[in-house]
Amino acid sequence: MGSIIGIRTTKDDKVIVEVEMSYEESLQLKGHIKNIHILSEDAAEIKTNLSQRGTNEATKYFLIPRELRDNLNFNEKVKCQRIETDTKILFVYVVDKIKV
Repeated sequence: MGSIIGIRTTKDDKVIVEVEMSYEESLQLKGHIKNIHILSEDAAEIKTNLSQRGTNEATKYFLIPRELRDNLNFNEKVKCQRIETDTKILFVYVVDKIKV
């Protein structure tokens, strides 16, 4: 995981953040330099569960907590990204807000 090594504000109330990360993490951006979101796994406070269904529990589900279900259409396609670190696996789902 990376870390923030510098933060400064500009005259027009923007924030410039300097981030340090491993080379492998930077490769996960796949060259994209726009629409970057910085998140911390420590900021996740709502707990939820994984569910397994089907023969030999072959189908896995990430359950969306009740607190986060507002304004979701469950028949839309979403994008998903899997980010692996040495100790954790992060799944990031992207739901298009306009279609919801």
